Amino acid sequence: MKAALLQLNVSDDPVANLAGTSDMVRQAADAGATFILTPEVTNCVSTQRDHQRQVLTRENDDQTLRALREVAADCGMYLLIGSLALATGDPDGRFANRSFLIGPDGAIIARYDKIHMFDVAISDTETYRESAGYRPGTRAVIAQTPFATIGMAICYDMRFPRLSDALVSSGAEILTYPSAFSPVTGAAHWHSLLRARAIESGAWVLAPAQTGLHSSNLHTPRRTYGRSLAVNPWGEVVLDAGDRPGVYMFDLEMDAVADARRRIPSRDNARKFDGP
Repeated sequence: MKAALLQLNVSDDPVANLAGTSDMVRQAADAGATFILTPEVTNCVSTQRDHQRQVLTRENDDQTLRALREVAADCGMYLLIGSLALATGDPDGRFANRSFLIGPDGAIIARYDKIHMFDVAISDTETYRESAGYRPGTRAVIAQTPFATIGMAICYDMRFPRLSDALVSSGAEILTYPSAFSPVTGAAHWHSLLRARAIESGAWVLAPAQTGLHSSNLHTPRRTYGRSLAVNPWGEVVLDAGDRPGVYMFDLEMDAVADARRRIPSRDNARKFDGP
């Protein structure tokens, strides 16, 4: 089947971002993609909590979700909205970083809230405290489709193989890691982490990403790494989108899952052990 990763460069204005994202989804569908994936925070790239409180809405009121569900139904394809930043109404004011799988009828098949928060100090000048603005999810999620079982994850989740192991143990044949990755950690770890998750699980790994300098009139713009990747179950990179926004097509060959797991049956060979 034909699939597509959308590499986006969105601003901190959800309204302004929506038209371009919708157009790119339709472009991918017109080119024959029946499974299309967008990156993390498809609706809004921002780390300014006051601004987010002004522009983010709850799921039921979110216009990006509503519009992209309509596009999926119009085009009759499966759409992974990598994630949306959403208001929650939580007493502490934190948001949700939530991924959605949309079916060809526009219905929501599955939701996943990002479990692992990006709380890191990369250098003296580059620190992130995602948990200050977002509440972590607590539940791993797989979604059933006619073409594959999909294990849903988001960005920093890729550093936690226990999550991917749980997803694959529950039947996942595709692991999704929509991302807005730091350029520093991206250059160091992006390819290695995603290839490792594919190799150890014998699953497709699909990682649509935000890229470039994200415009904002309110604060210092954020920069993301790009390089959206599709990695097959043998660990081969079949698509690397580089650093430019766009629609990137590839062939999603699901027979490759069974073939990789037959050739290297590492999950069948795994043994329990004591210690240390």
